[in-house]
Amino acid sequence: MALWMEAGSEPNTDAERADLDAISALKEAAAVELKEKGNEYVKKGKKHFVHAIDCYTRAINQQVLSEKDTSLLFANRAHVNLLLGNNRRALEDAQQAIKLSQTNIKSFYRAAKASLSLGVLREAKSYCEKGLEVSPENEELRKVLHQVNSKLLDLEKREINASKSLKAAKDLVSAIGNRGLTIGKAMYRELTGPKKPILDDNNILHWPVVLLYPEVMSSDVIEDFCETDMFSSHLDIMYSESCLPLPWDKEKAYTRDAVELYYEIGMAVDLSEGEILHYLLEGTAGSGLANVDEEKGSSKNGNATGFPKWVKVNEKRTLHDVLKSSDFIIPGVPVFYVVSRSSHSYKNFKAGIWDIPSFDDSENS
Repeated sequence: MALWMEAGSEPNTDAERADLDAISALKEAAAVELKEKGNEYVKKGKKHFVHAIDCYTRAINQQVLSEKDTSLLFANRAHVNLLLGNNRRALEDAQQAIKLSQTNIKSFYRAAKASLSLGVLREAKSYCEKGLEVSPENEELRKVLHQVNSKLLDLEKREINASKSLKAAKDLVSAIGNRGLTIGKAMYRELTGPKKPILDDNNILHWPVVLLYPEVMSSDVIEDFCETDMFSSHLDIMYSESCLPLPWDKEKAYTRDAVELYYEIGMAVDLSEGEILHYLLEGTAGSGLANVDEEKGSSKNGNATGFPKWVKVNEKRTLHDVLKSSDFIIPGVPVFYVVSRSSHSYKNFKAGIWDIPSFDDSENS
């Protein structure tokens, strides 16, 4: 009997051939029945999808149907996997269906849908285009192709914006390095938000600058402090007689002739170029593109001492002149402390017997 034949051997008698034909017919009938049963499970709804997949799988495993019919089974299983959100499995099934039959339009549609869900847009477009070569008027494929093209357009725009952001950030890193400036870990981000330095078309840096008033835990932000500006020009405007006094300055101690600016040293460690690039890209279209160099920079002060010191700013100097000072590590953006010689806290500040407070609010100027 054919049941006892060794695998790979050929039937020698008419009886054996008849037995094999009968077995093949039974398996083919079983495969067709499993396919139809799977279709019925799909119609019954999501609770029965797992049974549908099982039926299609068992039908495929019979290995007796034609390539065209087997392609339909893979396409049906891909359909159910799509409905279940198993997009990777759906794509694999659809790809197998396409290999078996280049005219199975549903396999192209389901491969495109799965690829779209997986975010592999160019592959999705390829499946749409190949499917439309088979069936040029297929509306379902046309709709998917429209979705894919729309997403590809958005992706291309994001890639262009990301490329621009990366170039701008790299130009900034170069500009910072060429000026001999050193950047440390960003501080007081709650005051500046996403603001970062900008390099204009004339290769001039514009910085957001934070002014802290340690006496009263308040702050100002100069949003555009050009590196070629002297401090005095900004102070003249901020503390001119025509401007209203600071709302918390009840003693009117913070006048133009009384204010002094200081910056802090001894607390920061500078960042590597990779870390600076990562910082500059944060919040931009190019965020995540930079490979952060794990190697830390070496502090201009040697190791950070952990004990802050304050250096007085000569207000007749430009921002660039101050930032390139050998002991200045810029904490993301420049930060300066504003004190008044007329204030009762001035002596404590000069003596270094006060702590840096936390700043939760800002007033833009």
